[in-house]
Amino acid sequence: MVTRVLVVDDEALARERLRDLLGRLDGAIEVGEAADARAAYARLISEPWDVLLLDVQMPGMDGLGLAELLRGRARAPAVVFVTAHAEHALRAFELDAVDYLTKPVRLERLRQALDKALRWRAAGRDAAADGAGSGPAGGIGTCLVIHDRGRTERVPIDEVVYLKAELKYVTVRTRDRSYIYDGSLHEFERAQPERWLRIHRNALVARERVRALERVHERTGDNPGEPFDGWVVRLDGVSERLQVSRRQLATVREALLAERAAC
Repeated sequence: MVTRVLVVDDEALARERLRDLLGRLDGAIEVGEAADARAAYARLISEPWDVLLLDVQMPGMDGLGLAELLRGRARAPAVVFVTAHAEHALRAFELDAVDYLTKPVRLERLRQALDKALRWRAAGRDAAADGAGSGPAGGIGTCLVIHDRGRTERVPIDEVVYLKAELKYVTVRTRDRSYIYDGSLHEFERAQPERWLRIHRNALVARERVRALERVHERTGDNPGEPFDGWVVRLDGVSERLQVSRRQLATVREALLAERAAC
């Protein structure tokens, strides 16, 4: 299937650079161009586009203004900002941007952004087919907006393997890396009880990621110098095992049996 990408930038060299990078990616990509936000908007309302690669600072309407026009519009493309100005990232994600790239853009970083954009589009189509809204109550939707070490990123919720409370923050673990999120486990559990399984007072795991429940007796856990005798879960996508508390053991065992029965 062809992916249609509209590149919007007032600098011809910047558009050419992105067109060249897109041509080096795998898959069939059809690239269009617009030199300003108004020209881009005209193309967006008359033609179907999957992804919008959008500069921020342009003459007339800027990229943020265009993103605001598109926000909530049916069949809107996934918006990825591509700019030399990192300071607009927070506002961009408030406008539902899928990703935020700073120039000069590297090929692998563009590939990651395009993959995110296509997953975002697919999730939107699935939600529309199911009659779902923009996200469950409680502020947790299809993506988490995470601010970490000067970087702001959208992390698709279906990529999260587990959540672990650490002091005032939550560690969000995906297959590829960990993030620090300013929130609480209760927030996730209340908003998406069907997705998360509590295994400990400080940990939630994605139900569909649980692969095994095991009894272990070894020198492990928080203090390697002391033996650990208890239960752990193995999760799909990560190597670490997470401790299951005695209080949650029966719940975890029942959940695992239910998942097996559904297979």
